[in-house]
Amino acid sequence: MKPRGLAPLATALAAAVAVACAPIPGFEDVLGDPRNAARVDEGEFEEANSAREGGSLTRKSTTLAGDNFAEDVVLARTLTEEYWEQQFAADGREYRPIQRFIPYVGRNGPACGDQEAVPENAFYCPIGHFVAFDERWLEELYDEIGDGAVYVIIPHEIGHAVQAQLTTDFRLNKNRELQADCYAGAVIGWLVQAGRLTKEEGDDEELFANLAAAGDPTDEWWRPDAHGTGPERQAAFQAGQSQGISACAKFGDPVP
Repeated sequence: MKPRGLAPLATALAAAVAVACAPIPGFEDVLGDPRNAARVDEGEFEEANSAREGGSLTRKSTTLAGDNFAEDVVLARTLTEEYWEQQFAADGREYRPIQRFIPYVGRNGPACGDQEAVPENAFYCPIGHFVAFDERWLEELYDEIGDGAVYVIIPHEIGHAVQAQLTTDFRLNKNRELQADCYAGAVIGWLVQAGRLTKEEGDDEELFANLAAAGDPTDEWWRPDAHGTGPERQAAFQAGQSQGISACAKFGDPVP
């Protein structure tokens, strides 16, 4: 990630709140083959899909910054999964990298069971263990607010992949969305500690102030795709960023 302050991440997190993370159908549903989805310039992301051989991670893409959108998308995925591989290993577990990383445009994305992909979204699907994202939408965010967009949205979605590996009853709900925010914060905190991201005075205040305005308009606990209120998301992200992954256990699921 480019050596910049965290302020652009505030807007990125506000945008991430609008990500649908659509309700996940049961594991017994049949996944529509993601190869049937229309994708744009998938070759740009070929490294992201080929950086895993035999189920293990490579370390080729752990440089400080990508030079463009496609490189930053690859890097955000690689760094996030590197983080989780380390966390799982420290707990005596083996992290299973996502199987596919699928860019799409508009409504031409892969289905997840009986749930169709929607525009301006990113999501994790446990059936097939993949992450998909609307490439045009994410690139617009990248152009408008900086590379922070990919370093929030991608870690959040991969966070759902982590949850699916730690529980046998994975379903999206408010607590799991907040935990994914916490996971994203933990990844950002790790990037800062590793020197891959710099923070400037006042960045945290602006970041958390923007998060306060983000979130679902009501506390609808029964909605499986509810993300939580702005203050709740603010607190979850801050907990992960400042305290690390252990802080994310309070949202219910085990943590590695």
